[in-house]
Order: sequence, then C-alpha cells, then structure tokens
Amino acid sequence: MRKETPNKIMIRQSALCDWLDLSRSGLDKLRKKDPTFPKPIKDGESRQAAAYYVVAEVEAWLQAKIAARDCA
Repeated sequence: MRKETPNKIMIRQSALCDWLDLSRSGLDKLRKKDPTFPKPIKDGESRQAAAYYVVAEVEAWLQAKIAARDCA
C-alpha cells in the first residue's frame, strides 16, 4: 500500500495569495525582495501558464521567518 505524501501538495498562485492575504502584485514584490521565497512550478511554457507552489515549501519558509523573528 502506497502512502500519500502531503508534502507534495500544490496550491495555485491565486489560492496562495488568498492564504497569505496578498494581492498578486504583492506576491510578485515579495518574491523579488526575498530570494528565499519558494519558486513556483509553471504548468506550461507560456507566460499565462498556471503557477503552482508546493505547500510544504511555503510552510517551511513561513516557519523560518517566524523563527528568525523570535530569535531577534
């Protein structure tokens, strides 16, 4: 029996914006300002291709930001 791997769950860019309470341009600014922010996975070659993010990577990034804040 194969076990599901929840760390491979992906979320659409629009849902990520809702989750982080950011506009799309706000997410773009965050990605440019913070090189540690997870990179999207594009569903195709075109600029209009849907962008997805790995939920576990975003959660790990958030945890690192929280840990850095708490150590400061």
